Amino acid sequence: MSFIIRGRVWKYGDNINTDIISPGQYMSLPVEKQAEHAMEAIDSTFSQKIKAGDILVAGSNFGSGSSRETAQMVLKHHKIGAIVATSFARIFYRNSINVGLPVVEIDTSVIQEGDDLEIDLLIGKVINRSQGTEYKGTKLPEHLIEMVKMGGLEPYLAKKLNIS
Repeated sequence: MSFIIRGRVWKYGDNINTDIISPGQYMSLPVEKQAEHAMEAIDSTFSQKIKAGDILVAGSNFGSGSSRETAQMVLKHHKIGAIVATSFARIFYRNSINVGLPVVEIDTSVIQEGDDLEIDLLIGKVINRSQGTEYKGTKLPEHLIEMVKMGGLEPYLAKKLNIS
């Protein structure tokens, strides 16, 4: 994974909870089947239109609700490049890092669906190439950037502890 992420924006509003991201009635299915239903309560075409590297942009309190990691896993299955939101539910934020899904907090009010964003995780900078604007977002500590780069907590700890 690169420290620079560039992709097309798919934008959603405030208070998108984990039941919307990953509907509970599909939790017993394999992640690839769960992913087919990601976000379907608010966007029935999400799983068909999202492409690897695309960036999910939302308003405030993204990922509220339960602490289950299926929400992050279905987005990771779709190979989302990053999630950018005005704010995240804290558990969702940390679980995203734990599974290797980049997250950045900035004011997303002026970002439009279809915009081309470039995110520099090392400095927390987001460039909106469509609008010619730049935003300073949250910067993860170096060890968390490394964790995301390695694909999440498990591979990060395996490397640190020399476990194969």
